[in-house]
Amino acid sequence: MKGDRVEIVVDAGDTTRTYEVVASRAGRRVETAVRRGVVEVSEVTRSGSVVRTAHFMATRVLALVEQPVPREDASERPLGDHPKVRRAGLHPGE
Repeated sequence: MKGDRVEIVVDAGDTTRTYEVVASRAGRRVETAVRRGVVEVSEVTRSGSVVRTAHFMATRVLALVEQPVPREDASERPLGDHPKVRRAGLHPGE
């Protein structure tokens, strides 16, 4: 989904470098794969077409951090906070 991102930390000899691949538009997602010693991080459309791919040697990758955008789930919302539900306004003792 838009805003999802993967952060890749790579060993660059005497220092580390950090790269990010971000789902830049609505409906896109970021996928990761490790194949034949290469880490591939791709931004993919809904239909499965790859928009862009970053390749890293697996031996040099120190960390691969997937950071999804926080999504509001209906089950996590408090009962009275639903936008289409209004409270009745009842008071105890009535």
